[in-house]
Amino acid sequence: MAVSVIHNQEDQAFYATVHGYEAELAYSMPAADTIDFTHTFVDENLRGQGVGEEMARAALAYARDQHFKVLTSCHFVAAFVKRHQAEYENLLSK
Repeated sequence: MAVSVIHNQEDQAFYATVHGYEAELAYSMPAADTIDFTHTFVDENLRGQGVGEEMARAALAYARDQHFKVLTSCHFVAAFVKRHQAEYENLLSK
């Protein structure tokens, strides 16, 4: 399934809509160079289909492109980063 992720800077969130169902990955900016992924919601009709992972990939790619350090207050994003540690470890705020 192709998942299109939209970034809305004003809302500080990444969104995906698949078959009319919505998913969201919210963030905050605690410092000018730091992004904190705070919450992920995936509609129950989309769970287990990789939608959350696609949002996490898009959000982390955005952080990398912007040279942000990453905090993972969201348990889902923290677990995703841990599973893909080699790819994302260098983004984490120490």
